[in-house]
Amino acid sequence: MDLRSKRHKRQAEFHNSALNDILFILLLFFLIVSTLANPNVIKLQLPKATSNTKARQTVVVSITPKHEYFVGTNKVPFDRLLSTLKPALANENLEPTIVINAEKSVPIEDVVSVMEIANKLGAKVVLATKKPG
Repeated sequence: MDLRSKRHKRQAEFHNSALNDILFILLLFFLIVSTLANPNVIKLQLPKATSNTKARQTVVVSITPKHEYFVGTNKVPFDRLLSTLKPALANENLEPTIVINAEKSVPIEDVVSVMEIANKLGAKVVLATKKPG
């Protein structure tokens, strides 16, 4: 007779139903706290548009990868860019606008230098981009 097999063996059980609830609450807590505590974000209210915004092209400045500047279709050295843009923008009775057309490989310093000239002349700057898609 084998008496060992008839005995009731006790097994330790662990109920983890409460653990799932606690983990879910902790997950929600950390998600909420992580969205609130982000010190490197500047909150801005950006305007919404329902259609494409197009500026009237008064003066177009094109920049090639060889650091050549064109006002319209006329090649202009950089040191004479300010004196060339001034009379072109003086003809505008509304808000003068400069559209910058730059190749993708043009260094950002070239674009910023044209933007600084536009700022000196009091003109609005629009950077021409490729249509998405």
